[in-house]
Amino acid sequence: MFKSLRVPERLFQLASWMVSFLFAGFLIGLGSKVVDDLPGVDQQVTLDQFVDSARLAPITRAQDSLRRAQGDLQAQQERAQLRLTTASNAYGAARDRFQNWIATRTATTDQREDPEVLRRTRELDTLKARERVAQADVERLDAAQLQVRQTLDIRARDEQALRTAARGRFESAARQKELRVFGVRLALTLPLLILAAWFVARKRKSEYWPLARGFVLFALFAFFVELVPYLPSYGGYVRYGVGVLASAVAGVYVIRAMRRYVARRAEVERQTEAERRSALGYEEAIKRVTAGVCPGCERAITNVSGGQPANFCVHCGMTLFDTCGACGTRKNAFYHYCPTCGAAAAGPPAPPVAAPPLAPSPTRVTVG
Repeated sequence: MFKSLRVPERLFQLASWMVSFLFAGFLIGLGSKVVDDLPGVDQQVTLDQFVDSARLAPITRAQDSLRRAQGDLQAQQERAQLRLTTASNAYGAARDRFQNWIATRTATTDQREDPEVLRRTRELDTLKARERVAQADVERLDAAQLQVRQTLDIRARDEQALRTAARGRFESAARQKELRVFGVRLALTLPLLILAAWFVARKRKSEYWPLARGFVLFALFAFFVELVPYLPSYGGYVRYGVGVLASAVAGVYVIRAMRRYVARRAEVERQTEAERRSALGYEEAIKRVTAGVCPGCERAITNVSGGQPANFCVHCGMTLFDTCGACGTRKNAFYHYCPTCGAAAAGPPAPPVAAPPLAPSPTRVTVG
């Protein structure tokens, strides 16, 4: 992992990123505590707060009473249904016994058993009467249960009417609360974003950039987590509108940045080679030449015959390779020392300076 840069520099870079993330993490925790403790931000708005309580209270009491009565009727229905089932089973069993006994009597034709027939018939009538009473009890409870359900439906419609009448006020209050929460969060987040943009624009080369970068990460977290989810929707129009505006601003910034970059590159190419070399960092210049790119204009280095890189950039004229003044070895022009003999590099040859024009010789005037 330490092949491209020296080990201390790589470790310093990793340490700076760790400092940035730690600083951002503590700022995020502190910001979350501040937002949670803000008054009115987490206050909930419910529909029940806007329903007419004077009209809703008797409806609620009636519904509670009807539900209790419905529960009692349900228990009575279960007991009545059990009695009906018992009476029906008893009548069915007695009727089966009677039919079997009648079949036996018909086979024997014993006249002495006629009073027994009457007695058994009376028993069946009694059981049937009990079954009819149980059935009537079940039907009565079913009718009462139906009446309770219908009354509950009427009270539920009355309650729904009150809630429908209050929904307009509830939605208005919910929108105001949503705007208030967004306004508070925007008031906290917008200065953070502005300060983060200033850090990115002005402090990227500062020695305290790791801390500034941590603040930038914190500002981005605050924007995407603490602000964007609370953006008012209004059916999606606001969010899409903000998205269009943000993308348009980003597009304009990118276009202008590209124009500034092109203009800056054109200005750099108009500078002398000494000015361009002084503005280049040593590590960056070595890396670009090794990658086959001119450090001055960032264009590909042209190869000459035999596939060897050219000594000069054909686009901007910068010296890329020269020879050691001590041993004559061809080397990278940005090396500080010769890789063969270790002699200090003398640097690229200075451009020729044109001699100043000769002053005209004075003309002698002879006075005769």
